[in-house]
Amino acid sequence: MDAGQGLSTSEVQSIREALAAGRKPRVVFTAAAGQIAGQVGQVIELTDPEVSDEFVVVRFGRDELPFSPADLAVAPKGVTRRVVEPKPEPEPEPPAVAAPEFVLDTPRVPAQRQEEPKVEQTEKPPARRAVKAVKPKGPAGLTVTLAYADGEWTVAAQQGSKALAKPYVVKPAEALKMVALVDVPGVQEAVEQILGTERAEAEQQADKLRAELAEIEARLAELREAR
Repeated sequence: MDAGQGLSTSEVQSIREALAAGRKPRVVFTAAAGQIAGQVGQVIELTDPEVSDEFVVVRFGRDELPFSPADLAVAPKGVTRRVVEPKPEPEPEPPAVAAPEFVLDTPRVPAQRQEEPKVEQTEKPPARRAVKAVKPKGPAGLTVTLAYADGEWTVAAQQGSKALAKPYVVKPAEALKMVALVDVPGVQEAVEQILGTERAEAEQQADKLRAELAEIEARLAELREAR
């Protein structure tokens, strides 16, 4: 059984559908899971993957812990939880039989009873994985837009998908101050070019109005003299 590869996106989707149908799919822990690699558990829940990478909740023994898809693989059919079997104790060799001694007046010493060594096997429980703290989501991004269209400068503000301030008109001098805060020479030159074009058009219109006003005043003076 190859437990080295984690869950793929399609396998996570299959587990999600199985949970929705009331089943609890079996998974096997990969080498990325540490000491419990090769053991089998049951998926009981899928949390939000955007909140934490460990969103696959697995029941293993009495524990219910979250894991990442890289820690798990789909268990083959017919696989049950693997239990480590203790190795059999070696049988003690029978004591060697000593040859009879042909010595007179030698007291017989009873052979010492050989005690079998006791081997105690202790199985360490699997280490409990520490659950990562879920980081709270930060506030949505804020966007402030300075725009120019149809001879007017406007400013708008939006946070995420919510509009904080609808576009409202600002004076050219205020727009130039806002652009001066952005240390980008190309942007500042573009704004100054727009203001220069508007200034030239305004001066031409003012000269035209002055000329028309001068003609009207001259006509008015002629009419006053005719009285």
